Amino acid sequence: MATHSLLLLPGDGIGVETIAEVERLIAFLNAKGTAGTFKVERDLVGGAAYDKHGVAITDAAMAKAQAADAVIFGAVGGPKWDKVAYEHRPEAGLLRLRKDLDLFANLRPAICYPALADASSLKRELVEGLDIMIVRELTGGVYFGEPKEIVTLENGEKRAVDTQLYTSREIERIAKVAFDLARKRSNKVHSADKRNVMKTGVLWNEVVTQTHKSYAPDVQLEHILADNCAMQLIRNPKQFDVIVTDNLFGDVLSDEAAMMTGSLGMLPSASLGSPDAKTGKRKALYEPVHGSAPDIAGKGLANPIATIASFAMALRYSCDMGQQADLIEKAIANVLDKGLRTPDIMQTGMTKVGTSQMGAAIEKEMQALMA
Repeated sequence: MATHSLLLLPGDGIGVETIAEVERLIAFLNAKGTAGTFKVERDLVGGAAYDKHGVAITDAAMAKAQAADAVIFGAVGGPKWDKVAYEHRPEAGLLRLRKDLDLFANLRPAICYPALADASSLKRELVEGLDIMIVRELTGGVYFGEPKEIVTLENGEKRAVDTQLYTSREIERIAKVAFDLARKRSNKVHSADKRNVMKTGVLWNEVVTQTHKSYAPDVQLEHILADNCAMQLIRNPKQFDVIVTDNLFGDVLSDEAAMMTGSLGMLPSASLGSPDAKTGKRKALYEPVHGSAPDIAGKGLANPIATIASFAMALRYSCDMGQQADLIEKAIANVLDKGLRTPDIMQTGMTKVGTSQMGAAIEKEMQALMA
């Protein structure tokens, strides 16, 4: 049986509590040993790393991340570190992980479990059974383009400049990720851009079209303007399967899609790099969409489902353990069907539970499914 190496980076706030529930499931799967085992390392990131080492992530922790099959990340940040130097702020740890591992593809699923359809701000019939994957380009675009500056003009007025920049290579590789995912889903990709007003949108459209023709003619491709995509996500979200888009639009559209599911505490994400030339494996980091929630940290109130679902994504995309990923996702759905709710998704008539109780219930459901 294969042994998979995992690096756990709990970080700050509720990240510590939710990662503990992932460790619970790792121990359970190791005890079962049906499809491989896990070698687990742990380290600090974010404010926790700054408090001990004076940096948001150490070189030693980065070396562990480079060597791991997958990194499971909790959350970083909090008011305690608001006045830390910019280059040492907790979020710098996550940004270094993304940069040094070259994690260019951000996968943000938006899944609405039937039991939580009434928690959405949209009507039940629009979101029940929703399953969208947004593929966001993560290392290019306006967030990283240069020049990026604020300058004072001769007349005393200030001018700010951000640069939206993409190369054909960056667009091609993210398009291939989207097409590969679509082949394992409903075989349909929407590519969202602003080709009507932006030159980068013109190039994006051109390269995605060419890549589709040469790499994935078997996949259905539709082009959509990003602002129309935002509207259509509210009007008729189930028309979408995989949406591929740039860094800025992906940031906006994925948050919009996330809230259609009822709670950020439910949503996982994955950030993937390029396949290794020798092994074919990708560097990968998996994390919940939610933040560190310092207001509830240490109180046992956090919803661990997003972190547990992120672990399921790691099993699927980094460990070739799709069956075990399906098992975790089914266990989550079953627990919700039985009425268990953490405070963020609490509904009338349901049973309120804490972080560890939810984790234990998911483990128990997995035991029943594997019996």
